[in-house]
Amino acid sequence: MKAITLYEPWATLVAMGEKKIETRSWATSYRGPLAIHAAASMPKWVRELCPKFAKILKIKDYNGSWLYYLEHGTGPFGKVVATCDLVACLPIRTKDELNEMAYADMGENWYVIDGNEYHFGDYTPGRYAWILKNIKPLPEPIPAKGMQRIWNWNNERMCKG
Repeated sequence: MKAITLYEPWATLVAMGEKKIETRSWATSYRGPLAIHAAASMPKWVRELCPKFAKILKIKDYNGSWLYYLEHGTGPFGKVVATCDLVACLPIRTKDELNEMAYADMGENWYVIDGNEYHFGDYTPGRYAWILKNIKPLPEPIPAKGMQRIWNWNNERMCKG
């Protein structure tokens, strides 16, 4: 199965169904099943976003939230946390920061990105919106060594169980 590594908390946001669009600086022609892998590390600049994300998700007790635990080094680091289907890769054409919206080009139509989704990605024009469907969190995250770009995950443990 193909896989992609995301920093936390984005991998967990996908697994929770809160993030259905992954943004990247590069396009892919791949469509099909995709495993979501949580990176083994969480850079400082990412940890600094956790309080903002907690506010967006309306988490009242931030000290007890999953974001807090991710920020402090506990969580599914270095593990596959979900599977999904990558169904489209759309170029981002415009961004309206005033109205907190972005638009991805679907050819004759536009895909509107707003709400929490807008805050969980980088919708700078020239980037790409990877549309994820059929997101299924794993009952128990599976350890795996991640890589950059799309990589092949030997999901032997999933096939057995």
